[in-house]
Amino acid sequence: MLQFYYNPLSPLSRRVWIALLEKEIPFTPIIVNLKEGEQFKRDFLAINPFHHVPVIIDDGLRVLESLAILDYLECKYPQNPLLPKDPAQLAKVKMAQMVANSELSALVIPLISETEDSPQLKKAKRKIIRILDFLATLLADDAYFGRESLSLGDIVAGNAVILVGKLGFDLSQIERIQRWCDRLMERQVWQQTQPNNEQVGMFKQTVQELIELRGKNQIITKIEQS
Repeated sequence: MLQFYYNPLSPLSRRVWIALLEKEIPFTPIIVNLKEGEQFKRDFLAINPFHHVPVIIDDGLRVLESLAILDYLECKYPQNPLLPKDPAQLAKVKMAQMVANSELSALVIPLISETEDSPQLKKAKRKIIRILDFLATLLADDAYFGRESLSLGDIVAGNAVILVGKLGFDLSQIERIQRWCDRLMERQVWQQTQPNNEQVGMFKQTVQELIELRGKNQIITKIEQS
């Protein structure tokens, strides 16, 4: 059975977690305790020398990096497909996925680390609005980026946008995005996987500790490259 190495507090892990559940792929969950530094221990480093989650091992194949894992799962397990066949719709899904990954994920850092009057926070919020406006235009009047079907674009972008909302950004500023997030949260899988307030607090504390240890710029770079 597929082995899934992850941590529930990891936004990148949640992408894969949701995909596994939505596609109804059986798996063995293996939680890596990041707080205790299990990602730096010899056994895990043998699986991922870059010491981060998620990782899957399936039929002897090891796959690192969340986006690579999502593509692998979609190709290997055709049930409950998460990519549309229509070229235009596929382009929308991929744009949503890549914009969220490249542009939005790193903005989690200033939402956690900056004070309310910080110029960096104000700049980050302006960029978030620009990103959400783009996603809203891309979504148009469809239920999901896959039109009427959940897609990888919804999983990647939805995880990032919902987290931004949980970190204090007012998603109701863009009604279409708020309705889309509400639609995602009506799904049982999303209710199962999204962090509660206590877990969000733990995530914020972990990020703060990483910032203090490694420096803000390095953390932002790491998020952008994950």
